[in-house]
Amino acid sequence: MSPHADGRRPARRTAAAGVPLALVAALIAAGPAMGAPSGQARVVRTATLGDIPLGAFSNRLLPGTVADDRGVDLGGIGSDIYPAGRKGEFWTVTDRGPNGQVKVAGTKRRTFPVPGFDPAIVKIRVCGDTVKVLDAVPVTTSSGKPVTGLPNQQGRDEAPYDYNALTALSYNPNGLDTEGIVRASDGTFWLVDEYGPSLVHVSARGKVLTRYVPKGLNLTGAGYPVVEALPSVLLHRKTNRGFEGLAQLPGGDLVLAVQSPLSLPDTAAGEASRTTRLLRFSPKKKTVTAEYAYRFDPVNVVDPSEDDTSELKISSVVAVGGDRLLVEERTDKAARLHLVRLNRSSNILGGTWDDDTRSPSLEQLDDPASSGVPVLAKKPVVDLGTVAGVPGKVEGVARVDHDTLALINDNDFGMTDGAGAFDADGRLVDSGVETTVTYVRLPRGL
Repeated sequence: MSPHADGRRPARRTAAAGVPLALVAALIAAGPAMGAPSGQARVVRTATLGDIPLGAFSNRLLPGTVADDRGVDLGGIGSDIYPAGRKGEFWTVTDRGPNGQVKVAGTKRRTFPVPGFDPAIVKIRVCGDTVKVLDAVPVTTSSGKPVTGLPNQQGRDEAPYDYNALTALSYNPNGLDTEGIVRASDGTFWLVDEYGPSLVHVSARGKVLTRYVPKGLNLTGAGYPVVEALPSVLLHRKTNRGFEGLAQLPGGDLVLAVQSPLSLPDTAAGEASRTTRLLRFSPKKKTVTAEYAYRFDPVNVVDPSEDDTSELKISSVVAVGGDRLLVEERTDKAARLHLVRLNRSSNILGGTWDDDTRSPSLEQLDDPASSGVPVLAKKPVVDLGTVAGVPGKVEGVARVDHDTLALINDNDFGMTDGAGAFDADGRLVDSGVETTVTYVRLPRGL
């Protein structure tokens, strides 16, 4: 269903009147970086998504879901980007919606200022320096109800609160914090989710067909089939750091990236670790067929301004032929892309490293390779932190052609953390960060 604007005055810019939301072309031009030395990666195009009122967008897809968008515009579609077939067209996906953190009595609370927001698959087209929304598909339960982006389980997920962190909201077992996206040859979609973490198979019109979760999660009450098919060790995922990257290999297998090291055996070990995991899932067999250990670069190599190892994340993985994979390591300010090959000899599935009672755990090893772990070998491709014009918090990467990548950033719906995120009337104080698609040309093809 193609959403349309309702004419509300944008909070930051004036959009052209009478333009349908599905074809909105409001933009802020951001020209490509010029004068990059020969042999270096460079930005060749930047396109910007204009202001689209979130309430109008959501209610066109599922009427009545958003009573008050609190002045928030559509954003968050930068959770991932996947080629849609035609030149300049991509599938993207929102995350769980506007959310932030507010400290109350010394404790941080997770806020959901638009709790009725429903994650959506959004088709876009890059036209010059404009990002146009072509279509949008809401993610729903089997009966067509919104899944929402609210946390699933008390005691495992963060407790949800309203925009000012004073009113508690209900947990929702249907809720999804959607991230990576690929489209299968039959027109269905595969998404990954941070809550479970889970792999979600979605119909062409957005209904959840199956949600695959770790063994032992015991998620009950969902309005769609839930299958415990993933390794139980994933139950130790860091809060809000489940699956974020998703790739589709040429043969149809999927690769799922755990965003951050598991909290194994405890939070402190996960925060200090530089080892995370990739999983290979067979849609035909409906099971995980391989698991790989992936080692981050030191955090100050990825981002010279950062010294906190826990800021390292994998946000995107991209299939580039055969069993080769482009992996994005990032902080919120910088990112590096590496090339890996998923060798059979690197498979650790079902071995000792999946035993959550093992000590030391995989995450605790200072040098996993010297301990006999077949860590994936990687080859650096590009340091995006050194490429002028690349935005912060790049969460999606797509291959445009043999030497060009499309990057999309997560603008967090213009939200910031803290009590100052909203004014005295409960309206968003926008961060000013826009959603952009940035084309980067590499000096050598992949």
